[in-house]
Amino acid sequence: MAFNTFEQEDRRLVILRLLAEDADYRVNSSILQQGLDMFAHSVSRDKLHTELNWLAEQDLIKCEPVASVLVVTLTQRGLDVAQGRASVPGVKRPGPGA
Repeated sequence: MAFNTFEQEDRRLVILRLLAEDADYRVNSSILQQGLDMFAHSVSRDKLHTELNWLAEQDLIKCEPVASVLVVTLTQRGLDVAQGRASVPGVKRPGPGA
């Protein structure tokens, strides 16, 4: 597997896990971008929005545009993937106990 593929799959998992940690499973893309920075996944707003749109196509999240950000909500399927109960090609599977 190419390094950029590994990095992309990990970034998608981190996005899902950040959403899973939020009390209402909902944050905006600006906050997600800051969260990704904490996990050494610094990306442009455009690249983040591309990832979010991909995750929405997989029915892992829902996106609602509000001004210059997207309000992102985790779906039940996305929560299952974030917690390792389901897997989706293109998203890294979390390790045991993670």
